[in-house]
Amino acid sequence: MAESRPPFPPFTQETAIQKVRGAEDGWNSCNPERVSLAYTPDSQWRNRAEFVTGREAIVAFLTRKWARELDYRLIKELWAFTENRIGVRFAYEWHDDSGNWFRSYGNENWEFAGNGLMQRRYACINDLPIQPADRKFHWDRAGARPADHPSLSDLGL
Repeated sequence: MAESRPPFPPFTQETAIQKVRGAEDGWNSCNPERVSLAYTPDSQWRNRAEFVTGREAIVAFLTRKWARELDYRLIKELWAFTENRIGVRFAYEWHDDSGNWFRSYGNENWEFAGNGLMQRRYACINDLPIQPADRKFHWDRAGARPADHPSLSDLGL
């Protein structure tokens, strides 16, 4: 059976929001293998200044990322969409192995294949050092952001 991941393009506002929340939940799992399955086998990424192609490279990239970015918590928000493309803005909080906290802000442009898998991902990200008292993303590290946790817009981000 061919791989697929609903919802499928062409997107509506409702299905684009579902796609964004699904991506957020996947990334909050911090499970590189699970996350890689949302992408086509030959998916192309640009993440900051790094270029990644294919699921094996995605798994390696995410493994390195989450070994560095500890206690990672991410919120994504739909910015715009067309038939098979979605633009999101996001922020995530994390700390390094010395206990220094950061909030990373960014935008992503996504392009999807007809089977609902992401075939292209372009991310621009900036890191802001923050104090632990300035953290805004508070939920159990067990995974997904709770439905009642504020969004980026609600938090003024």
